[in-house]
Amino acid sequence: MHHRQPLKKRIVIAFFLMTLVVAGVSSIGIFFIVHELEEHFVSQGLSDNLQEIINNQMSRERIMRLNQDTDFYTTNAQVHYPIPEQFKEVKPGFSEILLRNGNAYYIYKRSIGHQDYLIVKNQTEFEKREQILLLVVFLWFIVSLVFAYVLGKLLANRILAPVIKLAKQVSQISLSQNKQQIINFDKQYADDEIGQLATTFARAFADLHQALERERLFTSDVSHELRTSLMVITTGCELLLLDRDKLSSKQYQQIQRINTANQDMQELVQTFLMLARKENSQIVGDQVTLITLAEDQRDIWLPKFQEKNINFSLDIKSTNMRTYNKILLKTVMSNLLRNAWHYTEEGMVRLIVDGDMFWVEDTGVGVPADKQQAIFQAFVRGSNRGEGLGLGLSLVKRICTHESWQVSVDSTDESGSVFYVYLN
Repeated sequence: MHHRQPLKKRIVIAFFLMTLVVAGVSSIGIFFIVHELEEHFVSQGLSDNLQEIINNQMSRERIMRLNQDTDFYTTNAQVHYPIPEQFKEVKPGFSEILLRNGNAYYIYKRSIGHQDYLIVKNQTEFEKREQILLLVVFLWFIVSLVFAYVLGKLLANRILAPVIKLAKQVSQISLSQNKQQIINFDKQYADDEIGQLATTFARAFADLHQALERERLFTSDVSHELRTSLMVITTGCELLLLDRDKLSSKQYQQIQRINTANQDMQELVQTFLMLARKENSQIVGDQVTLITLAEDQRDIWLPKFQEKNINFSLDIKSTNMRTYNKILLKTVMSNLLRNAWHYTEEGMVRLIVDGDMFWVEDTGVGVPADKQQAIFQAFVRGSNRGEGLGLGLSLVKRICTHESWQVSVDSTDESGSVFYVYLN
């Protein structure tokens, strides 16, 4: 994944790079301008001096009036100013040479006929001053970069201060707060981009607060109405079972099935309510060991699998005495067994317990490979066969996520499915 730098660091880097480019171009420009101007004026001055000497027919008086650091040489035998060995190979025009002894010279050479004329100016001191200028420019360049880095950090802190403040306030907002407290934090900002962002956050939190409030009221109402209806059914079943002697065997079995289904519905409603109301907190309730619950589920599901002529068994590899929330663990295990019951038409189903994990194996239709990642999402079914809306495995995933359990599936079309649950 592409690594993104923090916004503050990007601002500092941008400010630093901008200064690097501007100061670098300026420093290089200053150096080259100074060098070009120096070359132009020195070349023009030496050319004028040389031309004046030649025009005055190289009078000794004019030559003697040259600057102390300027010398004249020629190959003209009539004038006794022979060209030194180190200057003989200089090309016509303006030249700059640096000798091994460290002395620097500007030379202007002109050829007239077969005679060469040179005027030489010692620039050693000027070169030293030029090097000092270059050092000053370089130091100024370094100081500019340091100053840009420090100023960039100060400006970044100042620019991002309202953004950091807004981020901290947003991270501390709880939807359980009063709605007015949520939507008023944007009043602290100016009417600029940050203020608009704060207003957008406030509006989004207000809308979310209203949606959650509507969901809370809906959950409360549904809970009350469902529990009232289920309680009526429970009471009716209990009254009918009191007159067991007056019931036939078939009637008794039907009432028992209604009562069992009613109890399952009550537990399911309670599970949904606990997940809806306590999504981020520990759910308290009756505790049970994994082996105890597995044995209870075996007794409940064995008759149902026998009705479909499916071989159902409970295999215990190892056990421990750790306890878990009874309703949540029962919901997970029963939904996996119900899933196996729906999608297995023949063969066998096994519930296997090993320490703090269990898994359900079946020889059913299996889950296609392209659906194994999505099978735990709501309204997604592994096959068009079987009953249900595709909510059972979604509920299993929600419970496992809440309890920090792990659920996974291993399935092929040829050998059925295996659903693993790790309770660690």
